[in-house]
Amino acid sequence: MREEPNVNEAQFDYIVVGAGSSGCTVAARLSEDGRFRVALVEAGPKDTSPWIHLPLGYGKTMWDERINWKLYTEPDPNMNGRRIYWPRGKVLGGCSAINGLIAIRGQAEDYDDWARYGGDQWNYRNVLPHFRKSESFAGAANPEFHGKHGPICVAPIRHRHPLIDAFIGSANQLGIPCNDDFNGPSQEGVGYYSLTTRNGMRSSAAVGYLRPAKRRSNLTIVTEALVTKVRFEGRRAQGIDYTTNGRKMSMNARRGVILSAGAVHTPHLMMLSGIGPAGHLKAHGIDVVADMPGVGANLRDHLQLRLIYRCNRPITTNDELNSLTGKVKIGLQWLLTRTGPLAVGINQGGLFARVMPDATRPDVQFHVATLSADMAGGKVHPFSGFTMSVCQLRPESHGTIRLACADPTTPPLIHANYLDSELDRQVAIGGIRLARRIARTGPLSQLVTREELPGESVDSKEGILDFARQNGATIFHPTSTCRMGQDDDADAVVRPDLKVRGFDGLWIADCSVMPTIVSGNTNLPAIMIGEKLSSSILN
Repeated sequence: MREEPNVNEAQFDYIVVGAGSSGCTVAARLSEDGRFRVALVEAGPKDTSPWIHLPLGYGKTMWDERINWKLYTEPDPNMNGRRIYWPRGKVLGGCSAINGLIAIRGQAEDYDDWARYGGDQWNYRNVLPHFRKSESFAGAANPEFHGKHGPICVAPIRHRHPLIDAFIGSANQLGIPCNDDFNGPSQEGVGYYSLTTRNGMRSSAAVGYLRPAKRRSNLTIVTEALVTKVRFEGRRAQGIDYTTNGRKMSMNARRGVILSAGAVHTPHLMMLSGIGPAGHLKAHGIDVVADMPGVGANLRDHLQLRLIYRCNRPITTNDELNSLTGKVKIGLQWLLTRTGPLAVGINQGGLFARVMPDATRPDVQFHVATLSADMAGGKVHPFSGFTMSVCQLRPESHGTIRLACADPTTPPLIHANYLDSELDRQVAIGGIRLARRIARTGPLSQLVTREELPGESVDSKEGILDFARQNGATIFHPTSTCRMGQDDDADAVVRPDLKVRGFDGLWIADCSVMPTIVSGNTNLPAIMIGEKLSSSILN
C-alpha cells in the first residue's frame, strides 16, 4: 500500500472515492488478490489522532474539524427553525473512525424489504454471509449469525455497569426480555451492546481493512484530496478530478469509479458531475449529463431524543470525569488493562421495543449512556447523571440533499425534514413515555432522583412534541439519497448491482443506496454493502 499525496494523471483499474466504512471495504477487497490496481481517495487525513482509537474519544472527534466535516442542516420548520449539527467523518475510516462504536445490523425484515427494490439478492438470507465475512466476533459466536475471522472485531461488553444492570432490570419488569445478541435470531429486547472494538481500542474500517493491506503495491491511498468531479466519456466513467494542497489533479480508471462518500457527499458529487435533477443542475450552471431526480432525494435519518436523569449516588461516569482522582483511575485502568469507561465508549445499554399498538417488530431503539451532558460530546454535567436516548427506527419523514452552488468546497444543503409525518410524531411520544416508565420502575427508580430533561412537567403530547422539536438531534444515520431500484423505477439511482442506472463503470457503495433506512446503527450495514459490491465485481 502506497500513501501518496500527489498522484496526477495516474492510471488505475478502479478508483474508490471516500475511505469510510464502505470505501475501505471495497478498496481492500478489490486489491486483495493483486489482479487490480486500486486507488482510494479520501478528503480527510490519516487516522493518526489518538482520540480516534480511544473508544471514549468519540466525544472529542465529534467536534474536531480536522477529521470531521461538521455539517449543519438547513433551518428545519418542523424543529422550531433550528439548524441541526451533523458530524460526518473526514478521515481514513470515515464515520467508522468517529462514531459511537455500536455494532448493530438492523432487523432481518429490513433486508427482506430491500428485496422489493433490489431483488432476492438483497434479502436477509443473502446479505447475512457478507455480514459474517466482515466480522471477527469476540464472544461466544453462533456460526449461523457471526463470523470469527473478518476484518472488523465486534466485542460484547464484558464489564457490567450497575446503572445499565438497573436499566435492564427495570425494562424486564415491564415485560421487555433480555437479549444478549441484538444481531442474533431476534433484535427485540434489552441488554448490553456489542461494540466495534478490539482489546479496548476502536476497530474502524481503516484499522480492520486498510492496515492489513499496507504491503500491497497495487493499492494507493491518497489523503487530503477533495474529489470535485467524475469525468465521463459518453455514459462511461473515465476518472476523477480532485484538488490537494491547492493543486488541481486527476486520475483515470480503466474499469471504473466507485463512489463511497456517504449519504451526504455521494449525491453532492453526483450533482457536481452532472447527474441529478436537471432543473436543479441547470439553475447552478452545471451541464446535465443525466436527468436523475432520485439523486439527493429520499433522505432518511434517525432522530434522537435525549432524556437526562440525576442519580442519588455517585454511580455514573460523570463522577469519574469530574474528579482528578477519577480521571487518573480510569486512565490507568485503560492503560494497564484496556478496560473501564475509556474502553467502551459512551453508550453501553441498548433496547429495541415496540411502542405503537400495531407494530409487528421493534419501532424504537434506546442508547443508554452512563454519563450526561448538554449535548453529545459536550462537557459532562457536574452531577451524577445518565442519558437515555430514544430514536424511531423507521421514520416516514424524508428530506433532500441539494447543491448550495457549483463550488465543490461549499457544503451541500441538508433538508432533514424531521417529524414531518404523524406516525413519526406519535412514535416520538411513545418512545419518551416508555423511557419514563422504565426510569420509574424497579431498580432504576431506586437510583433516580429526578428527570433533568425534559423534566416531569413536560407530560402532555403537545409538550413532549415541543420538547422533541426544540431538542431533537441526529443520531448520525443518514441514508437513501441514491437509493437502489429496478431499471423501470424512475426514482432509483442505482440498479440492484449498485451500478448507476444508464452508466458503465460507475458504482455507488455506501448508505446512500439503501432503499429504506435500517432499524439501527448504520456502520455494519455500510460495511456489508462494501463487501457485497466487492464480491459482485470480483466474481
